[in-house]
Amino acid sequence: MEGIAKPKVVKILIKNIKSLVQFDDGKRLKVSGLEMKKLPCLENAWLAIEGDKIADFGEMKDFPGISDWSNLQVIDASGKLVFPSWCDSHTHIVYAGNREQEFVDRINGLSYEEIAKRGGGILNSAKKLADATEDELFESAMKRIREVILLGTGAIEIKSGYGLSFEAELKMLRVIKKIKGNIAIPVRATFLGAHAVPVGITKENHIENVISKMLPKIAEEKLADYCDVFCERNYFTKDETIRILVEANKYGIKGKVHAEQLSHAGGIEAGVESKALSVDHLEFANESDLSLLKSSDTMPTILPGAQFFLGLQYPPARKMIDAGLPLAIASDYNPGSCPSGNMNFMIALACINYKLTPEEAINAATINSAYAMGLGKTHGSIAIGKQANIFITKEIPNYAVIPYSFANNPVETVILDGKVIS
Repeated sequence: MEGIAKPKVVKILIKNIKSLVQFDDGKRLKVSGLEMKKLPCLENAWLAIEGDKIADFGEMKDFPGISDWSNLQVIDASGKLVFPSWCDSHTHIVYAGNREQEFVDRINGLSYEEIAKRGGGILNSAKKLADATEDELFESAMKRIREVILLGTGAIEIKSGYGLSFEAELKMLRVIKKIKGNIAIPVRATFLGAHAVPVGITKENHIENVISKMLPKIAEEKLADYCDVFCERNYFTKDETIRILVEANKYGIKGKVHAEQLSHAGGIEAGVESKALSVDHLEFANESDLSLLKSSDTMPTILPGAQFFLGLQYPPARKMIDAGLPLAIASDYNPGSCPSGNMNFMIALACINYKLTPEEAINAATINSAYAMGLGKTHGSIAIGKQANIFITKEIPNYAVIPYSFANNPVETVILDGKVIS
């Protein structure tokens, strides 16, 4: 319309980049097996951003110069690396209160399952969440999200599952919807009503509530991108998991599965059979599971922070990659089994404990984790036309320093949707 000025497009030029990490043509959606050992990098590079998209990049020796300086911010990244932001495809970042007493209980010898039988674990979080208001949940979650953004996270999935009741699950998902509209990173919402069985109801009745009451309302209000189930001994069986995910698929809500964390309970089988986008945890995955995954499009996802914090056995991450599988890494940020969303630390744990190479771990936390949350076309790599969600490191010699210097934050500058936020 005449008389209304168009908004000015903000442009950013990052020059003298020591290494531009994880660049491609935008056509890769995931990497598998031997491909995961390759991490495309461009040395002594430049990167141009226009609006909220990556516009171009290349080597400094081929830099074409600047023809239009208007609304241009120039950043000198001498001695620094540029990465696509981490994609954290598994969190429970909306919660009320912490569970530090359970941490102490585990130190004193109680197992995760023993704590749960005493009213701890998921049921403990459910009780605290029921007492919290939406505003309280929103404010506390936003604080955590801002913290992980400054650690390099540029896309995040958030699960419900601490509500369990119809009203409390809707409360959680509405908080997640509000977060989506108030943060400059993509947020994926996952309905996890089948996280545990609430007190005072049978499991069969709870499953029926999830299927016939919760899912229709969630679909009506468009509150969830995905549906997850905790397939585990004493929680939900393989058949129950499939039943719930099949119903979710009818509403166009694709599945995810908490699988093989505390025991082998058939979660991977359930995930593959129901065409789940990802199966997560995988400490007790076996050879048969690896074969099933290889014939599927389901992304195996490891959560090193939860395994580390709970002292569980290592997932067969090395075997998965060696078998030709893709692998994603996420944080599992939650109050009970991983009170951290630091993806740099998750990468370090994968390298130190599971013997992934830095290249494999970075691929797992970028392009493969973007795939695990349905964002492969827009996030996870540096490509022309992809979202300008990136970070610039401090001055470091190479990307191996991230897992090597495991207790330090390597991130100096964060750019989200083409805007410098730190």
